[in-house]
Amino acid sequence: MSNANRRSFLKNTSLAALGAAVLPHASQAKTKNEKDFIGCTATTQDLYGEGPFYTENPPELTDGVLAESTEEGVKLIISGRVMKLDCSEFVEGAVVDIWHADDNGDYDNQGYNLRGKVTTNSEGFYLFETIKPGKYLNGTQFRPSHIHFKITPPDSPTLTTQLYFSGDEDIPDDAAASLNSGVYNATGRIIPLFDDGNEGLEGVWDIVLDSSGANGMTDIHLDKGVIYKTHPNPFTDKLTISYGVFKEARASLLVFNMKGEQVANLEEKVLSAKKYESTWRPEAGLTDGHYFVCLKINDLQVHYLKVQKMSGYGY
Repeated sequence: MSNANRRSFLKNTSLAALGAAVLPHASQAKTKNEKDFIGCTATTQDLYGEGPFYTENPPELTDGVLAESTEEGVKLIISGRVMKLDCSEFVEGAVVDIWHADDNGDYDNQGYNLRGKVTTNSEGFYLFETIKPGKYLNGTQFRPSHIHFKITPPDSPTLTTQLYFSGDEDIPDDAAASLNSGVYNATGRIIPLFDDGNEGLEGVWDIVLDSSGANGMTDIHLDKGVIYKTHPNPFTDKLTISYGVFKEARASLLVFNMKGEQVANLEEKVLSAKKYESTWRPEAGLTDGHYFVCLKINDLQVHYLKVQKMSGYGY
């Protein structure tokens, strides 16, 4: 089910029926601290591996900026979370190494333009700002727009792979991006892009690691709770968060900054199964930037959405 269809499904399905209706993977349920949750689906390596254009020792990115403001192309923000295979433990200190072609489909093989690395914070979050990569010919066929990743956690091998984007007309004919089964299955590495509200695009890609290396995206919120939307986003001095709890539970609504520091606790109480709304009014002096709103059910963070604070937005 695509993210867009899933959001529509969640919106139109009663909370009472949701737990029974959307869990075809019940056999995958695991138990930890006497709480059940769904394990993650494995992310794969890419058939083409790192490709021929990798450059060693890329620089650490300043504030997650991979593409300078003068770089031509459609602005793009990619964010997500690196976690372990059971989806309940987040990986701090994972190095996320990124590189891709420019708007014309060319790589900088002399320097480090559109090359760099970020490190996940204490909550496992990563984010970088760049441009949507252009395409280039691979023989007689254009490769779809893609971003190269190397993810190296502190205690596991490096995962080398590529990220693609939904709706790209060159995916079906691409030897790597078109694979939908096997060890190089690219299905979980094709993500939708959305308008970021600031004349650019953004996408979310969660990465899951196990002791043997790689592995991907999760729907653990489907039987516990979900953040339906945050609005407005970007916001200035007030953010409204709409969320749902699917079964009576102790629920917390937390906000983290890009350092992984908790900057707000908007809710922390036992809630019955229904929809809720909470308003975040950040303290004066909170810096502009990207933040993550997280829903925690009992002892498990089950869903999050990225938001952006921009002073004067909309004025």
